[in-house]
Amino acid sequence: MKTILDTDFLINVIKYKIDIAELVNPSIIDKTIDELNKPTSNARAALKLIELKKFKIIKTKKDKIVDDLILEKATKGDIIATQDKKLKRRLKEKQIKVITVRQKKYISF
Repeated sequence: MKTILDTDFLINVIKYKIDIAELVNPSIIDKTIDELNKPTSNARAALKLIELKKFKIIKTKKDKIVDDLILEKATKGDIIATQDKKLKRRLKEKQIKVITVRQKKYISF
Protein backbone atom coordinates (compact mmCIF):
# COMPACT_ATOMS: atom_id res chain seq x y z
CA MET A 1 0.00 0.00 0.00
CA LYS A 2 1.23 3.45 -0.89
CA THR A 3 -0.07 7.00 -0.93
CA ILE A 4 0.48 8.77 -4.26
CA LEU A 5 0.37 12.56 -4.04
CA ASP A 6 -0.38 14.73 -7.05
CA THR A 7 0.97 18.20 -7.71
CA ASP A 8 -2.03 20.25 -6.56
CA PHE A 9 -2.30 18.31 -3.31
CA LEU A 10 1.40 18.91 -2.56
CA ILE A 11 1.09 22.63 -3.30
CA ASN A 12 -1.96 22.91 -1.01
CA VAL A 13 -0.20 21.04 1.80
CA ILE A 14 2.63 23.58 1.60
CA LYS A 15 0.35 26.60 1.11
CA TYR A 16 -1.86 25.80 4.11
CA LYS A 17 0.90 24.26 6.28
CA ILE A 18 -0.86 20.90 6.68
CA ASP A 19 0.98 18.04 8.37
CA ILE A 20 1.17 14.91 6.23
CA ALA A 21 3.22 12.77 8.62
CA GLU A 22 0.38 10.25 8.88
CA LEU A 23 0.50 9.30 5.19
CA VAL A 24 1.64 5.73 4.52
CA ASN A 25 4.55 5.28 2.11
CA PRO A 26 4.28 8.72 0.46
CA SER A 27 5.04 8.44 -3.24
CA ILE A 28 4.94 10.66 -6.29
CA ILE A 29 5.00 10.13 -10.03
CA ASP A 30 8.32 11.22 -11.58
CA LYS A 31 6.53 13.70 -13.85
CA THR A 32 5.21 15.49 -10.73
CA ILE A 33 8.77 16.65 -10.07
CA ASP A 34 8.83 18.15 -13.57
CA GLU A 35 5.62 20.05 -12.77
CA LEU A 36 7.14 21.34 -9.52
CA ASN A 37 10.25 22.71 -11.20
CA LYS A 38 8.73 26.17 -11.35
CA PRO A 39 10.08 29.36 -9.81
CA THR A 40 7.36 29.64 -7.15
CA SER A 41 8.06 29.40 -3.45
CA ASN A 42 5.36 26.76 -2.90
CA ALA A 43 6.78 24.55 -5.66
CA ARG A 44 10.31 24.84 -4.23
CA ALA A 45 8.99 24.04 -0.76
CA ALA A 46 7.13 21.00 -2.15
CA LEU A 47 10.36 19.74 -3.72
CA LYS A 48 12.14 20.16 -0.37
CA LEU A 49 9.33 18.25 1.36
CA ILE A 50 9.69 15.39 -1.14
CA GLU A 51 13.42 15.25 -0.42
CA LEU A 52 13.07 15.63 3.36
CA LYS A 53 10.34 12.98 3.76
CA LYS A 54 12.12 10.68 1.29
CA PHE A 55 9.11 10.14 -0.93
CA LYS A 56 9.32 7.13 -3.21
CA ILE A 57 9.50 8.29 -6.82
CA ILE A 58 7.51 6.09 -9.19
CA LYS A 59 9.21 5.85 -12.58
CA THR A 60 6.96 6.14 -15.62
CA LYS A 61 6.98 6.67 -19.34
CA LYS A 62 6.66 10.44 -19.41
CA ASP A 63 4.60 10.68 -22.59
CA LYS A 64 1.30 10.92 -20.66
CA ILE A 65 -0.23 13.52 -18.36
CA VAL A 66 0.24 13.04 -14.61
CA ASP A 67 -3.42 12.21 -13.93
CA ASP A 68 -3.32 9.34 -16.43
CA LEU A 69 -0.03 8.10 -14.97
CA ILE A 70 -1.50 8.14 -11.46
CA LEU A 71 -4.51 6.12 -12.68
CA GLU A 72 -2.19 3.68 -14.40
CA LYS A 73 0.05 3.15 -11.35
CA ALA A 74 -2.65 3.10 -8.65
CA THR A 75 -3.85 -0.25 -7.36
CA LYS A 76 -6.89 -1.05 -5.24
CA GLY A 77 -5.05 -0.89 -1.89
CA ASP A 78 -3.44 2.48 -2.63
CA ILE A 79 -4.55 5.93 -1.55
CA ILE A 80 -4.36 8.88 -3.93
CA ALA A 81 -4.01 12.41 -2.56
CA THR A 82 -5.50 14.88 -5.04
CA GLN A 83 -7.63 17.99 -5.35
CA ASP A 84 -8.59 17.27 -8.98
CA LYS A 85 -12.34 16.56 -9.28
CA LYS A 86 -12.08 14.65 -12.57
CA LEU A 87 -9.27 12.48 -11.26
CA LYS A 88 -11.19 11.80 -8.03
CA ARG A 89 -14.20 10.62 -10.02
CA ARG A 90 -12.05 8.35 -12.20
CA LEU A 91 -10.31 6.89 -9.14
CA LYS A 92 -13.60 6.19 -7.35
CA GLU A 93 -14.80 4.32 -10.45
CA LYS A 94 -11.75 2.07 -10.00
CA GLN A 95 -12.56 1.77 -6.26
CA ILE A 96 -9.34 3.50 -5.22
CA LYS A 97 -9.39 5.57 -2.03
CA VAL A 98 -8.91 9.33 -2.36
CA ILE A 99 -7.86 11.93 0.20
CA THR A 100 -8.09 15.70 -0.20
CA VAL A 101 -7.30 18.89 1.67
CA ARG A 102 -10.42 20.10 3.49
CA GLN A 103 -11.17 23.62 4.75
CA LYS A 104 -7.50 24.55 4.30
CA LYS A 105 -6.79 22.80 7.62
CA TYR A 106 -6.67 19.03 7.34
CA ILE A 107 -6.76 16.03 5.02
CA SER A 108 -9.68 13.63 4.81
CA PHE A 109 -11.08 10.70 2.81
